[in-house]
Amino acid sequence: MTILLLGANGQVGHELRRSLGPLGDIVATTRSGELPEGVRCEVADFDRPDTLADLVRRVAPVAVVNAAAYTAVDKAEDDEAAAFRANAEAPGVLARTCAERGIPFVHYSTDYVFDGRGSRPYREDDATAPLGVYGASKLAGEQAVREAGGDHLILRTAWVYGSHGHNFLRTMLRLGAERDELRVVADQTGTPTPAYLIADTTARLLALPEPARGTLHLTAAGGTTWHGFAEAIITGAHARGLLARKPRVSPIATADFPTRAQRPAYSRMEVARLESVLGGPMPGWQAGLDHVLDYMVPR
Repeated sequence: MTILLLGANGQVGHELRRSLGPLGDIVATTRSGELPEGVRCEVADFDRPDTLADLVRRVAPVAVVNAAAYTAVDKAEDDEAAAFRANAEAPGVLARTCAERGIPFVHYSTDYVFDGRGSRPYREDDATAPLGVYGASKLAGEQAVREAGGDHLILRTAWVYGSHGHNFLRTMLRLGAERDELRVVADQTGTPTPAYLIADTTARLLALPEPARGTLHLTAAGGTTWHGFAEAIITGAHARGLLARKPRVSPIATADFPTRAQRPAYSRMEVARLESVLGGPMPGWQAGLDHVLDYMVPR
């Protein structure tokens, strides 16, 4: 069977190419029509949502997995139209086309749909209130997918990182090799979630005898601050020889590191519903980090 994978060159898309392989033939897409290793693939330009319906009809997959998105959180504040085209209009076109053809549609969303003023992990049915354009565009995408009325699964995730692509882990490793001190925000709390875990869990959900539908939160278990995550990265990387020395990791406040877009101060999400569907617990965020760092050690 054929699975259409959109955004195959991103962090999650890269891992989905691996995890979805046992389920069928993967038709990968990128905006450029080329995968990172130089192999040609299908073109899916989320800046031109009107072109996506023809792609779905031509490929005729048994499932569509959308890992493509506009994720430049700060840039989105000044590029609202592009963010909404990629994160709301394009998923809406895909969801409607899938609904017309009876094709299951998997779509990823974000913790940024919440305002971060909570004091316990957010549940799937908690009120949404995005703080910026990126979160608003992702929430509009969720609404468009639901309104399409088809067989859909929306997976909200958070603090995504991995060995591939641009992310917090790779930034900390690069800066850790260059500097004696790293200053990292310590008053934002969430759950670091590796891309491999998102991809593996997606494949498990698609392979269930009765596939999950609706909205689920998909993160690792537990939570920490960006400062706590950075400390764990530096300590783990140094212990594995990925860093020759161990720089200090100093806590700072969000106010000390101003950004164009406001971030939610608390964005942990409850994963009990997902765990019930899977029949077991999600791994802790520390275990996820250990897995990724172990993979990065040269063999």
